[in-house]
Amino acid sequence: MEKLYIVIPAYNESENIKQVIEEWYPVVEKYNGEGESRLVIINDGSKDNTYEIMCELAENLPLFQPLTKPNAGHGATVLYGYKYALGQGADYIFQTDSDGQTRPDEFHQFWENRKKYSAVIGYRNHREDGFSRIFVTKTLKLVLRVIFGLNVTDANTPFRLMSREVMEEYLPDIPKDFNLSNVMLTVLLLYNREKVKFIPITFRPRQGGVNSINLPKITKIGIQAVKDFRIIKKGMKRHSR
Repeated sequence: MEKLYIVIPAYNESENIKQVIEEWYPVVEKYNGEGESRLVIINDGSKDNTYEIMCELAENLPLFQPLTKPNAGHGATVLYGYKYALGQGADYIFQTDSDGQTRPDEFHQFWENRKKYSAVIGYRNHREDGFSRIFVTKTLKLVLRVIFGLNVTDANTPFRLMSREVMEEYLPDIPKDFNLSNVMLTVLLLYNREKVKFIPITFRPRQGGVNSINLPKITKIGIQAVKDFRIIKKGMKRHSR
């Protein structure tokens, strides 16, 4: 039995959340771990009725677990979901986002590679979410190369499958409530020479609603991230798993 937990953070996604649940729920049904797998969506203090919609749908979906907590941002919510999944005994944890930009039909190739690698991470080969987002990704790639000496294909992709063992090993190294937790997790894996496979994925335009992160917010997060990366780099030590 292998328990798969799909972790999805959600903030003000009332226009998307029903479709996202309907798309991803069949994945946990297919890889159900004898009924122990779960689709876990964490409501990050939404100001709309995202959580109410989640709870209503959960009444008829036994493998769907809606959670809610005060707003803390995407990175902190992803970490919350990872820790929750580990606490529930997940063997594999998959993370994606609630904006409908990723495709569940591309999950299977990640699952097929789960035993060969510590982590299988998607990279957005042909993105359809605008120039500013692509620019941010390219800038981040340059920053990681300068600070950590790593050439990372796509460090922040919200389409990643990771084993329990690797999550238990590296999550404690990520600062609490860190904005770019997935970026830091990718860096830690590569810095410690874990076996990581990058697979191209489709990245659709946002399926509904408005993105809560605009360019000024991205810039602010980016400046803070560079400062945090430098501090983290000074204290980084090689793991020996």
